[in-house]
Amino acid sequence: MPLTFVGIGVALLVVIIYNTIKILKEYERGVIFFLGRFQTVKGPGLIILVPGIQKMTKVDLRVIVMDVPTQDVISRDNVSVKVNAVIYFRIVDPEKAVIRVANVFEATSQLSQTTLRSVLGQHELDDMLAERDKLNADIQNLLDQRTDNWGIKVANVEIKHVDLDESMIRAIAQQAEAERARRAKVINAEAEKQAATMLAEAANMLAKEEQALQLRYLQTLKEISNERTNTIVFPLPLEFVKPFLKLTKAKES
Repeated sequence: MPLTFVGIGVALLVVIIYNTIKILKEYERGVIFFLGRFQTVKGPGLIILVPGIQKMTKVDLRVIVMDVPTQDVISRDNVSVKVNAVIYFRIVDPEKAVIRVANVFEATSQLSQTTLRSVLGQHELDDMLAERDKLNADIQNLLDQRTDNWGIKVANVEIKHVDLDESMIRAIAQQAEAERARRAKVINAEAEKQAATMLAEAANMLAKEEQALQLRYLQTLKEISNERTNTIVFPLPLEFVKPFLKLTKAKES
């Protein structure tokens, strides 16, 4: 019997010590309740509680990485896409995180899903593909505002994937090909315009300078004579050609 009472006493002592002495790590805080009412936030280090009167809820202050499940989003231009993301957040106010929301992680997950659909639904597909950084910032700011009442700080939001169906992928590829063809035509047109402008300037310069026209005439004859052809060229003095040029100008005027 004495040994039984000693064993029971030791067991009670262990239970009392376990419920009385708590040790919190550097990244942990304890929200203390006194008879059910909030009392204070303690930690890190050694925490001593009054058994049966004080209770503690442990809170982790480290950054938490949470995957946002894939969401079906309809963009502003009525394109259906599947989008998933990842959010980085941490608890900055343990009191609010424990008292104001029942499950802070579940609440943050559900809010991030609805916010992702809401923000992306206001943008077109091209914005989702080309302006991802801006969309990340918009979602992060909106989430941070809504979770501030829960004692949470949303540090970052990253959209991971924007998945399209096969028909939309083909349509985007055709659009890109058409855009490349349009740019090629514009470049060719600009090149022809510049070449025509330079030819016109060269013609005006040759018309004003007879010596330059004579040199160009001789250079042309040299180029023709160097080609491998059966054509026989009889060079004529430029003075014989001038009347024909003047006659051509007179007809044009």
